[in-house]
Amino acid sequence: MRQKIVILIFAFIVTGISAQEGFKIGAHGGIPIGEFNDRVGLVIGADVGYMWAPNKIFDLGIKAGIVHGFGEQFKDEIISTKSPSIQFAPVAASVRIWPMRSFSFGGDIGQAFGLSSGNDGGLYLRPQIGFQTGAQSEINFSYSVIQLDNETWSTVTMGFVYTFLSARHFR
Repeated sequence: MRQKIVILIFAFIVTGISAQEGFKIGAHGGIPIGEFNDRVGLVIGADVGYMWAPNKIFDLGIKAGIVHGFGEQFKDEIISTKSPSIQFAPVAASVRIWPMRSFSFGGDIGQAFGLSSGNDGGLYLRPQIGFQTGAQSEINFSYSVIQLDNETWSTVTMGFVYTFLSARHFR
């Protein structure tokens, strides 16, 4: 098993060096705004994706992830009520524009599939800006929107992304 993992890692490294592409993994956390602000207290998420770097100015890629909104708990003198948690699994196309080596902006567009009860998901949009903190790491700030049937899920988040085999490293 250990040998297979080493071979897999080596294959990713060789592919990344020759093609200058990158596998990204990230995590983010934030707060809901708008319609879900009263029902959800904190939002966390994780993403995995792959970015192609056709040139030094922009990257194109695909991304999938999970978003979890923790339901709020309300208490008054006698009754305690907890709102249900809400989960989504977004799948999206990504674009990043690099006007400077350490700064990017762009976004994701796709479909967020609802994972929690009564949640059908909807159109997923996530504009963001990013700042490189190292050759393979980035901090980003984003605003996410998921257009549901009758409501709009909106969040602001801060995240960290690590790139394996970073195309930025080779530019």
